[in-house]
Amino acid sequence: MTEPVDEVIVEASDGVLVISINRPQQRNAMTKSASEAIAAAIDRLDADPDLAVGIITGAGGTFCAGMDLKRFQLGERPVVDGRGFGGLVQAPPAKPLIAAVEGWALGGGFEMVLAADLLVAAETARFGLPEVKRGLIARAGGIFRTPQVLPRALALELLMTGEPMTAAQAAHHGLANRVVPEGQALSAARELALTIAKNAPLAVRASKAVVRESRTWTDSEAFDRQTAYTDPVFASQDAKEGPAAFAEKRAPRWTGS
Repeated sequence: MTEPVDEVIVEASDGVLVISINRPQQRNAMTKSASEAIAAAIDRLDADPDLAVGIITGAGGTFCAGMDLKRFQLGERPVVDGRGFGGLVQAPPAKPLIAAVEGWALGGGFEMVLAADLLVAAETARFGLPEVKRGLIARAGGIFRTPQVLPRALALELLMTGEPMTAAQAAHHGLANRVVPEGQALSAARELALTIAKNAPLAVRASKAVVRESRTWTDSEAFDRQTAYTDPVFASQDAKEGPAAFAEKRAPRWTGS
């Protein structure tokens, strides 16, 4: 008898948590159970002080083709209360999350990429929001996050035509941090994650929080409103440790406090 295959594989090493969608025969189309597993992994990432960065990726050369339409027809919705599609889009982690994309990231799969902080894409990766071709709409963040990170005209083209965008286009317009040869997205994302993980965790999380929250702030508001995030960083033990390590020419020993 064939053993059931985990729909999501979670692995931790060197402060990095790798979350792999594992339904390659279905192009990693999202299910309710996979969404719940991703949500649990995100909770683990934020709760574990030994973890600094998360990576979300897909097995078998595809990131995620969106929701499983066959299960959708049967009434299943691949969402988690409070976290949304894929257990991610509505409530991303407080810690950094990198999307490592091989192949297709479509519909909800692309919306998961938009919910991440950084993107490492293979040269052959493709990104799209084909919901309009199915009589649906990109309501897992696509209709408002796409024009936040891409030029308005390109965002509208993706949303209204349902046609995909290449990795080269994603990089040209500032969406992708790295474009790498096919098969190397995860290793390049891990390298990027390890670079981040070397830094002070409070400062990294506060930087992410201010970038996310300040989208709705005016310049005059920003200096006052950022203090809720920046003052605790400057008052932390890590803020003392960083300059001390620099002066003593040694690697800092961060405590996250």
